[in-house]
Amino acid sequence: MKHIMFDVDGTLVESCDFDEECYIEAVRDATGLDIASNWEAYPHVTDRGILKTFIERQAKNYSIDELESLVKPIFISKINSYLKSNSVGEVTGAIKFIEYLKSKSDIALSIATGGWRETAIAKLESAGFDLTNIPLASSNDHYSRTEIMKLAQNKANHQPHLSLTYFGDAEWDLKACKDLDINFVIIGSRTNHNQTINDYTDIEKIMSYL
Repeated sequence: MKHIMFDVDGTLVESCDFDEECYIEAVRDATGLDIASNWEAYPHVTDRGILKTFIERQAKNYSIDELESLVKPIFISKINSYLKSNSVGEVTGAIKFIEYLKSKSDIALSIATGGWRETAIAKLESAGFDLTNIPLASSNDHYSRTEIMKLAQNKANHQPHLSLTYFGDAEWDLKACKDLDINFVIIGSRTNHNQTINDYTDIEKIMSYL
């Protein structure tokens, strides 16, 4: 048995640009403040984790629960509005690859995203993914990416000894995998890694990385 875990934005769905724009706008609408978008400088690059750091740096008068209750509904509304009027694509071959993995009896699947659950599901379903029987952990569950990944692992199986591979697209994904000693495959060219794929079209090559 092997366990394969996926990030969402930039990994399964081509959503990084509009997701970031909606997030920045939601924070501004809720607080009147412009959040710094140099995400690599944040200790926890998740929807909740970014707000946590934003409070420490720019908005000390808010609690995390208070600010999240203000920003999150605005963000969800902006994402849903975008999805109603724009097509959102999968990363090439991602849907076929997920369906291929679902057909394998020796593969456990999960999704661990730094985004909030509601918007992650909305983007995946808009792009055409069938999420049936795929456990998902998100920023709804924790502000830390590594903790989110641990939760996804627990949701997917109760065999912690399973070989685990995480597919992501950013430097913070690589860091989380190093922290957890998890095998990592990078999608695209946002960061350097020895196991890199441009998309999911070459399934044989991808499986060689597991």
